[in-house]
Amino acid sequence: MLQYTLRRLLSMIPLLLLISLVVFFLAKMMPGDAFAGEIDPSNTNPQYIEEMREKLGYNDPIIQQYGRWVVNFVQGDFGKSTVYKKPAAEIIAQRIPNTIFLAFTSLVITYIFAFFMGMYAGRKPYTLGDNLIGTYNYLALAIPSFVAGIVAIYFFSFKLGWFPFNGSVGVGLEPGTLDYYVSKFHHVLLPALILGLMGTASYTQFLRNDIIENSRKDFVRTARAKGTKESKIYNKHILRNSIIPLITFLGFDIATLISGAVITETIFTYPGIGALFLESVGRRDYAVMMSITMILSFLTLFGNLIADLLYGIVDPRIRLD
Repeated sequence: MLQYTLRRLLSMIPLLLLISLVVFFLAKMMPGDAFAGEIDPSNTNPQYIEEMREKLGYNDPIIQQYGRWVVNFVQGDFGKSTVYKKPAAEIIAQRIPNTIFLAFTSLVITYIFAFFMGMYAGRKPYTLGDNLIGTYNYLALAIPSFVAGIVAIYFFSFKLGWFPFNGSVGVGLEPGTLDYYVSKFHHVLLPALILGLMGTASYTQFLRNDIIENSRKDFVRTARAKGTKESKIYNKHILRNSIIPLITFLGFDIATLISGAVITETIFTYPGIGALFLESVGRRDYAVMMSITMILSFLTLFGNLIADLLYGIVDPRIRLD
């Protein structure tokens, strides 16, 4: 497994280089000018602007600019934000813990609800409970997350006052205290519920269908013929095979939840990298925008690797050669 992991990590290098090439040239093709944020708005003298363009390297050949950006990025220099006048790495480092906390909380919610609803629907198909779960799944797939977020804010924040509708922590709380962590969890819970519950539908449906399919296979019939308890058949034989599709999703969710939080973070005014990415696109902050895109690309590839490794742990019959 170690050799397989090393091979997969090495294979990521050309993929990431290709992604960096696409990201860089797409950013350069966007309308607007990145260097505008570096210039004193009180000085619009054409000569001064041209001097700044030369100083920032925007007159260099595009290939030379790309090469300089890649070399700096590999060395940990993500460039300087033209909006915040700070290194892009510093700004992302400030925001990413909030997004990780949001993604982790929503992932826990997703898998808890998907596991129990999928197990129930799979063991008791075509019953009233299964039909209700199926109805919820269709609604969750049909309703956009931003609509659900707005409705949740209206009812649970404005009407009932159960949850805050913006920020990541209460004002004036001392970091490291119990009240501080309670406030952070309170602020993240509503957006995490929206992300988690809206993403539960596909997991539940996959688990349900796989349980029904596996329950009809020969090895299950053999176990029943031997007098094995029904609970043991479902928990040991069927569930072990049916949980593999969920393991597939788990790896991809590392990046999907972070990138999918762009809209949710914006709606809830939650200070994570999703909202930061949307802001960087709107304000042409190319250093931050390209850095976040590369981070999400790496997480997607890394998540795929984790999913493949988990295959071998859940089902030893799958060999990773």
